[in-house]
Amino acid sequence: MADEAEIDALLEREPRNIEALVRKGDLRASAGDDRAAMAFYKAALSAAAAAQPLPQSLRPAIERAQAGAARANALFQEHLERALAERGFPENRRPPRFQESLDLMLGRRTATLQLQQPGSYYFPGLPQRRYYERTDLLWSAGVEAAAAAIRDELLAFRSAGSAGFSPYLISDPSRPRSEFHGLVDNPEWSTLYLWQNGSAVEGVTSQFPATMAALEALELTRLGARAPSILFSRLAPGARIPPHHGVMNARLICHLPLIVPPGCGFRVGGETREWREDELLVFDDTVEHEAWNDSPSERIILIFDVWRPEVGSEERRAISALFEAVDSYGA
Repeated sequence: MADEAEIDALLEREPRNIEALVRKGDLRASAGDDRAAMAFYKAALSAAAAAQPLPQSLRPAIERAQAGAARANALFQEHLERALAERGFPENRRPPRFQESLDLMLGRRTATLQLQQPGSYYFPGLPQRRYYERTDLLWSAGVEAAAAAIRDELLAFRSAGSAGFSPYLISDPSRPRSEFHGLVDNPEWSTLYLWQNGSAVEGVTSQFPATMAALEALELTRLGARAPSILFSRLAPGARIPPHHGVMNARLICHLPLIVPPGCGFRVGGETREWREDELLVFDDTVEHEAWNDSPSERIILIFDVWRPEVGSEERRAISALFEAVDSYGA
């Protein structure tokens, strides 16, 4: 039987090899890493679904993946219920919309999603809006007023020769390999984080006092090790970000355009808008969206995320507790 290093080498060559994915899942499960095991079992089942019809010889591996995924999912659900109860949200004391969102996330019920198609977490009952107008957001004027100072800080940081941008999408060797239209590990779409994984980036955030001051009064999304995220996003000349969806619809993504040459564009749903320097663009990223830079020079915007105004304070606390529970699983 192949050891894990051999399986990893095989998956490096053949990332959709069903038997290797299942075996990798088995090995991770044996090591007690149920979260990684689930990822490999799901990848195996996805590869099998795309490769129909399958040879009979693969049936044992598929059945093992199905059983392993079911076991890992059951353990995960038990963990979430226990962790939410410990955080003050036992089963009978949860906001109704939050309970529905949890049931949807765990596959206990289904919903017909229209415009919003979050990749991981759907919070029900929110309006289907592509964009939120900056004039409707009381805090927008203060952020826009700081745009020139924010741009100056960014330019000063770069001219000082400080560590620059790195690819937005970075491959994770502990998870099945994935691709996103050639943008994984690709510097054409790159970022400079001020806050990442819910914490300030040491040695960077302190160099952007005006930027942080402009955002300090906002209701930034707080999701444990996931959010808030505050970053500068760079799109190289000629680069495109293909259509995709964000992971959760309980927040809004905010763009403050700082360097935008002619020829750049942004689409959310069926509506295309242009970035205008120093004017916020706020949208629901669980609606299909894409971006492009058809100019000969770079485009840079500041990105941060805030709670949707329709999500109440108790609901926000419950959602935060849920994501903290998710990220504590197998940590």
